Amino acid sequence: MSQPDYYKRTIVKETVPSAVLPEKERNLRIYLPPGYNEIVSYPVIYCQDGEDFFNFGRIATQANKMIIDGDLEPVIVVGVDVDKRHRTSEYAPDGERHASYVHFFVHEMIPYVVSRYTVRTEADQILLAGDSLGATVSLHISLSFPQRFPRILSLSGAYYPVSCELVAEDKQRLSWLELYMIVGLQEDAYETDRGVFDFVALNRRMKQLLEAKGAEVDYTEKDGRHQWGFWQQELPEALRWFGR
Repeated sequence: MSQPDYYKRTIVKETVPSAVLPEKERNLRIYLPPGYNEIVSYPVIYCQDGEDFFNFGRIATQANKMIIDGDLEPVIVVGVDVDKRHRTSEYAPDGERHASYVHFFVHEMIPYVVSRYTVRTEADQILLAGDSLGATVSLHISLSFPQRFPRILSLSGAYYPVSCELVAEDKQRLSWLELYMIVGLQEDAYETDRGVFDFVALNRRMKQLLEAKGAEVDYTEKDGRHQWGFWQQELPEALRWFGR
């Protein structure tokens, strides 16, 4: 018997018009599962750093293999691209373009996808995924729209002091929030555009803050660096967590 063709994937590219982003548009790449059928609805994963999730995380190939092998319910994956020159400004909660990006993500991008693809809109059928600052913006989107986006995949989240302060000051209970968090033990002195940070300490602090407010956190530390070579290997387990 021949092996399944895991690399036979359907990836569609879209451009979403925007009234709030300076560029007036943003590119998406969308993975559709094998046998995609418009009369069937699918869980959906929205990825920050869309280009990196698809090219370096190989999320489409990994999801495709898991679906074919019966390890994952068919899902749609939406990668939202970002111009790296403006990434911190959009993803950091104190960035100049953060509010505009959040508005675009929630009020323009998601309705655009919903209007064209049969993604599910129930809260527990949506996953916001991000690496580093992508995890940060995913969390802050979730907190800004309580219970609408209750499931977060955080790969080495860049939870700088401003993020920790905002979460600590937030008065809401977070018993509705679930996170899958992983960080590499070799990320203890990572240089960013805002200085050198111990990402292990940052993630431990955020885990503590979230759990104190009632969030459910599936948290792992293991050998790994702040790079896609580490995160790519962790995606299958994260996808299983979402599909459980």
